[in-house]
Order: sequence, then C-alpha cells, then structure tokens
Amino acid sequence: MSKITTIPPVRFLAILALYYVAVFNLPLWIFVQHGLEKQGQFSLWFVVSLPIFLWAALAFIFSLVSPRPLLKIIFIPLTLLSSIVFFAGWKLGVVFDYGMMENIFQTNPAEASMYFNLASMLAFALSGVLPAYLIWKLKFTVQPIKTAVKHRAIFMLSLLVIIGLIAACFMKSYLAFGRNNDEIKRLVVPTYFIGSLAKYINRTYIETPLPYTQLGVDAKVTSTKATPNLMVLVVGETARAQNSAYYGYSQNTNPYTAKYPLQVFADVSSCGTATAVSLPCMFSRFNREQYNARKAKAQDNVIDVLDHAGVNVLWMDNDSGCKGVCSRVKRVTISLDSDPALCNGTSCLDQVLVNALDNALTELTDNNTLIVLHIMGSHGPTYYQRYPEAQRHFTPDCQRSDIQNCEHEALVNTYDNTLVYTDYILSEVIKRLETVKGYDTAMLYLSDHGESLGEMGLYLHGTPYAVAPKEQTHIPLLTWFSKAFLQENHLSLACIEEQAKTGHFSHDNLFDTLLGLFNISSEAYQPAQDMLAVCRQ
Repeated sequence: MSKITTIPPVRFLAILALYYVAVFNLPLWIFVQHGLEKQGQFSLWFVVSLPIFLWAALAFIFSLVSPRPLLKIIFIPLTLLSSIVFFAGWKLGVVFDYGMMENIFQTNPAEASMYFNLASMLAFALSGVLPAYLIWKLKFTVQPIKTAVKHRAIFMLSLLVIIGLIAACFMKSYLAFGRNNDEIKRLVVPTYFIGSLAKYINRTYIETPLPYTQLGVDAKVTSTKATPNLMVLVVGETARAQNSAYYGYSQNTNPYTAKYPLQVFADVSSCGTATAVSLPCMFSRFNREQYNARKAKAQDNVIDVLDHAGVNVLWMDNDSGCKGVCSRVKRVTISLDSDPALCNGTSCLDQVLVNALDNALTELTDNNTLIVLHIMGSHGPTYYQRYPEAQRHFTPDCQRSDIQNCEHEALVNTYDNTLVYTDYILSEVIKRLETVKGYDTAMLYLSDHGESLGEMGLYLHGTPYAVAPKEQTHIPLLTWFSKAFLQENHLSLACIEEQAKTGHFSHDNLFDTLLGLFNISSEAYQPAQDMLAVCRQ
C-alpha cells in the first residue's frame, strides 16, 4: 500500500497539473473550440500544443510556489475551490473576475444556499472532494534537500524548455488567437480566479482606506410648494427588459400595472452585471466608466445628499443588503423569519416589503420623503421561490435550482412568473401612493442588472461587463407620477413620455434624476445627467 500512496513531489505536481488541464479547464477548451470554429483555418499542431502549453505553465507555477511540506496545505483547498469554479463556469458560464469576487464576499449564507443542489454537490464531490481526499492520503517521498532541489530544478527547467519551444513554433498563432479571443485568460483555472481573489483581498482588507469625503453638504430644497414630495424608489433584482411586456415581449408579464399610466424608458443600461457592483454604482456620483468601489465607499452617495437636504430617507431591504449605500440613513432589513406565510427561512416574498411600506406610510412626517424598497425580484437560481402559487401564470415552470438542467421553455416561464409577481408588487405600491393624503406622490422602478437564461450557454449574471450580453445589461426603468406631483413640481408629462421613448439612459442618470425630482440645488447636482431636467417648465 505504501508503494501506491508514496510519490515524489515532482511527479505529483506533474499529475496534478494534468488533472487541472483535463478537468478544471474544460470550460476553457469548450471556449477554444468555439474560437477555432470561428477562426476557420488553423494548424492542427497549434491545437495540439494548447493543452501541452497550459500543462507546462501550470506545472511550473505549482512547482514554484509549493515546497514539499506545503503541498497538501496548498493543493487541497485549491482543488476544492477550483472544483467550484469549474462547475460554475462549465454549467452556468460564470466568470470569476474581481466583480464576481465582490459579489461572492457580499453574499449572505441564505443567498448562497440557493446555489446548492444535487448536480452541484455531486460535481463538487467527484471533481473536488474526491481528489482532495486522495491528496490528503498521499505520502510524498522524503529526499535530501540537495536532491529535492536538483529534481525540482530539472523539472522546472524542462517545463521552461517546453514552453519556449511552443512559443518559438507558434508565437504568431497564440498572439492572433489571444487577440481575437481576449476573454480566454478569464477561463484559466486556477490562475485567473486566484488573481481576482488576491486583488479583492488586497483592495478590501490590505489597502489603506481613502479619506472620507462628504458631497452635497450645501444641498437644499428650492421648491416652496405647500405639499411635500413622497417618492417610492423600487430597486429591482435581476430583471431584464427583454422579458417585459412593456418592451415588446410576447408574454404578458405586466398584467397588474397595465391599468396605470406608466412611463416606460426604452433604452436603459445597468452599471454592472451583479448587485455588488450595480447597487453602489447607481447611487454613487461616479459614472460607470469612472466607477471605482474603493473611491465610491470613501464619499457620499445620492442617498446622503438627499439626507443633507433634509429629505427623510428610509431604506427597506428584502434582498442581500444595501452594500453600504444606506449605512448613514434609517434602514429596515426584513428578517427571514419575519412572516411564516411569506418567508421560508432562506428568503421572503416581496409582499413583506409592501406590508412594511404600509407601516412606514402611517409614520410619515410633513417633510419630503424617499422610501427605497430593495426587492428580491427575480433573484436566481431559485426563481420558483420568488412568487406564490397565485402568481404562477406561466406553466410548465421549473421547480429546481439547477436551472441548466431545466427545459428552456420551463426555465423562461419560471423567470417570467417572477416578473409578473414584481409587476404585482409595483401595482400594490402605486395603489397605496394613490391614497396617501397630503403628499405629491411618485414611484420609480429600475433593476440592478439583467439575467441570462441559457443564451450563448450563459446563465444567471455577473459576466464581465466588456463581454456581457445585452440580456444582462438592458434593464427596465418605469415611472409613475400622480397628477399633483407633475403639477406641483412643474413637470410636463408629454415631455417625460418623449424622453422615455427616445432617450438613452443608464444607472449614471439616477443620482441627478433623484435630486431633480426633489427640487434640490447643490454643487453635486449635474442637470445634464438628470433624465427629466428638460421636462421642468
């Protein structure tokens, strides 16, 4: 038995690198296949060299960072993590870049549990736990230091020779293929996700925080009208415009708000493809191109500016938290066991926010007020848990979390049912705003990002923005204004409707649009980015 379980470290590293190339980098080889098909003409020897090159590169890196005493300490957790990354990339098309690391670290346990299912656990057991167990059982050959160093050096030198020969023979082919398929580097396991993880840890826990800067301390409400404004801002989750009836979708996913005069903004893009990026970005002073999470955390956002101006702000959350956006204002987080009829211990139906809104509306003061409802919306992969039986409009649906194994029609129906339920929630919000006395009322709804439902082999969201499909970035934005709100704030409804039809907007516009709707004057306000500035008479 000892002969079977005792292995020289160099041989172990060579075999381990081969396993990583053959198993954990399967999504990479699928991508390479598509790239080659798109390219048309290529050398067969170039194709053969690709896995050899990756094996040599990984084996060299493994040899460089893993002295014999640390082999198990390094490669058992690395193999377990790589197994998770491999399955998510293979079945869902997830890319573990810096943004995804932000998303992972800001995910609560209840949200994370939604991704556990038989398929993912079985894949983890076979591709991660089993090889990790075998590594743990191995015994590595103990050699004199000089002999061990000599063997390791010869092995690494041999790997460099292989890499050099391949580079010499196929350098032009590698450069051309890489230039035409730039995202290939994001699929290499484990180097890319380890780099992303290191970058996140450095920025979050090691770098010295920037000095905090207040914005809009000069903010003040300029309107002298008798009645204050009351706005409900509904921040959606994972809703894509493509599946909304308001955006030309074939199924009626907006049956409840159809009776209200909504303005549908046709062309709106998200700041990111995951909540951890989009949520703080949309409320920050930065536009998407300039957005930097570290800098955004070090300064006020539009919620703070509204607070400086004396607007009462209340944030109510039924999702994964406000990501720091609401940390300086009053906030209510829905407990996962707050209502047994609406909560299952891991999530709550968004009706809990409507109920919380009822309570908030009884406590209003004679002041301008913004209430933010951060809804669960269409959060996947457990779409079927986002709506009650009464809102199960489209069938067959998919009552499972391993959505890649659903029939496409059933998956889309399940997702569409979440949109119907969100539409119901919006109608309930408007119904309440219609009856509030002593306030000029309005509602604005927009999603944080979209969602992929199997198009191009992608599921869920979080694809790097540069290569993200439109399904993940084109989001719905809807507004509703009471007649009193339009009249007292001197807004032209015809102009708003025209802006909605013809304008090109994004999360970048939320900051200034909110300030404009509350008639706030401040150095932080940029009228050019206010979607409705041209509609004030």
